[in-house]
Amino acid sequence: MISPDRRAAEHEEAETITYRVAESERDKSAVIKGEFSSDTVFEVVGSECGFTIRPARLDRPVHKVFPDDEPEAGETSEGERRFVALDGELVCGYVDTGYEPWNQRLIIADIEVAGPYQGRGIGRTLMNHAIDWARECGAGHMWLEVTNINAPAIRAYQRMGFTFCGLDTSLYSDTESEGETALYMSLFLD
Repeated sequence: MISPDRRAAEHEEAETITYRVAESERDKSAVIKGEFSSDTVFEVVGSECGFTIRPARLDRPVHKVFPDDEPEAGETSEGERRFVALDGELVCGYVDTGYEPWNQRLIIADIEVAGPYQGRGIGRTLMNHAIDWARECGAGHMWLEVTNINAPAIRAYQRMGFTFCGLDTSLYSDTESEGETALYMSLFLD
């Protein structure tokens, strides 16, 4: 159990983080190396009638560092927006979004929180900014893709209300993530 003093200290520490739309080139081009560790994967089990996704414990935890595949810095379109979390001048987290008017969907293209800042509610707050932006755009739902071995992210998205809506067993073919399954999750907005 967390003591009231520690909880108050964590609350004060979390309040030092500020959030805003990325304004400067520094905000827009900041890159946080994505990585995670997990003792669980979400297995995809096929059947005649479809598939099931279920958590499975690993004998040995997996640690993954995502490859560098950030797009070149450039102009963003009207439907794209990055929200940043700042500790002073340091970008310690961000969420990149893109709105698709044809199906009224806001896509979460990327969300990253630097390691020392994880577990402090920064990802959830960034996602809340994305939800507000989705509503402002007129989106009816949000959508994201996550690898089946990123159990910490999947659990966080589920706590935020996202549910599984599809998968792709070939998305990562011929990449460093060969053998993983892309899971798609969505959140319907009311």
